[in-house]
Amino acid sequence: MVLDRRARGKRAELAAVAHLSSLGFVIDGTNVRVGALEIDVLARKDDLVVVGEVRTRGRGAWTSALASVDRKKQRHLVQAAERIYRERFAKEPEPPRLRFDVLAVELRDDGSTHVEHVAGAFTA
Repeated sequence: MVLDRRARGKRAELAAVAHLSSLGFVIDGTNVRVGALEIDVLARKDDLVVVGEVRTRGRGAWTSALASVDRKKQRHLVQAAERIYRERFAKEPEPPRLRFDVLAVELRDDGSTHVEHVAGAFTA
């Protein structure tokens, strides 16, 4: 199954959302824009908010999907999360915890997907 980059990204994002939902998370948003930055998936479960970075890599890629979340990308995610936290969550009576997860999605030729979920992949 040959997909263009945008279609692969959308398929990977849907797989990541389904995975988080299956774990009991409520999806607060996808492709959440924060100025020039973006959070792929924002999900919540009880007192935990997950900032999810969705990654996929094709065959022959030089780095794995997980390894592609470098320091620069981490810094951007932290900046976006800090702003979202201040705007949406900090004023709650019991503000939630924040966690950064990476969801590496393998898009298989038969149309199926496999999600490797690294909870707490990095810290702020």
